[in-house]
Amino acid sequence: MSVAEQYQAFKQLGLKLDMSRGKPAPEQLDLSNVLAEALPAWHAADGTDARNYGGTVGLPEARALFAELLDVPAAQVVVDSSASLSLMHDVIVYSLLNGVPGHAPWVREPVTFLCPVPGYDRHFAICEARGIKMINVPMHDDGPDMDLVEKLVAEDASIKGMWVVPKYSNPGGVVFSDAVVRRLAAMKTAAPDFRLLWDDAYRFHHLGEHKLAVANILDACAEAGNPDRAFVFASSSKITWAGSGVAALAASPANIAWWTRHAGFRSIGPDKINQLRHVRCLKDLPTVEALMERHRQLLKPKFDAVLAQFQEHLGDVPGVSWTQPQGGYFIDLVTPEGAAKRTVALAREAGITLTPAGAAFPYGVDPKDSHIRIAPSFPSLAEIDQAARGIALSLKVALSA
Repeated sequence: MSVAEQYQAFKQLGLKLDMSRGKPAPEQLDLSNVLAEALPAWHAADGTDARNYGGTVGLPEARALFAELLDVPAAQVVVDSSASLSLMHDVIVYSLLNGVPGHAPWVREPVTFLCPVPGYDRHFAICEARGIKMINVPMHDDGPDMDLVEKLVAEDASIKGMWVVPKYSNPGGVVFSDAVVRRLAAMKTAAPDFRLLWDDAYRFHHLGEHKLAVANILDACAEAGNPDRAFVFASSSKITWAGSGVAALAASPANIAWWTRHAGFRSIGPDKINQLRHVRCLKDLPTVEALMERHRQLLKPKFDAVLAQFQEHLGDVPGVSWTQPQGGYFIDLVTPEGAAKRTVALAREAGITLTPAGAAFPYGVDPKDSHIRIAPSFPSLAEIDQAARGIALSLKVALSA
């Protein structure tokens, strides 16, 4: 049977699978159903009634929990919102309108961000929505191309920031080396108010048994004499309930004071009920690590199924490769130049919805049209096995046209 015939036969299965985002599966969400029973009382450890206004920086025990998880002092942590993306957006907007501590509002001059690619589409969407120019920076196995990064930030004062996913990056699964972290912390920048937006989304989201670690960026920045350079973001969104999590921002004391001052105009206080139940369920670092091991046991077979199907059907196809991540939520399928969009379209015709080709690049433009983000988490294992085969067939048909 030819590839075209195999593809047509696959279409007859009538699949309807959505793999467009890295959503936890229902079985993963069920791991945290204890959240629904976590509040026999409404009062925090310091007596705060969590049902009422107040607490801009978060409950003390919530700050302490994220301080332990992120390895920073509790005084340098804010807990607010249900998603870290909201905090990232706030930092961008506050910087544009007010400037970071000691500096003029960014909006007075053109603003540029460096964007390691392939990267997270929602980071890029914030920049595009707020009129921030983006420059692609290639990603290597140990992090972004630091020679290029250092050259660009030293020459261009309009470069005010850089998006960073330092561990199990979306979608390539890259883990930053200690050397890269040190260079990011210490590099000379033409803009004195340059900031790293450090999205630590997958800190505990291991797929392998070996738990990889990344150097502490706040410590590295302080040691390099740039204590205010980094904002670190994290959340429980893929630890507990994705749509009802808690998010944290960690930064220098000056940056925390700056954020708190401006956030006070946005809100009278965060959802402390949600913070309280998360603290009572997650408790501490060992509890979180044990929960994430249960996530790993659900996720790893799905990733293994995708990798096995790709190897079987694409292993001998010239110009095709894919990442084998040690953590995170994605696989980056790399096609020969010009084949990604066609592959995604063919997969859609076969009942498999993927992230649009190009989404992992600023403005949705992959210069080589060669990257496809694969998100194995949400469908069942059996469905993932079928979907991976369907994606492989779609790529082979795209290449045979």
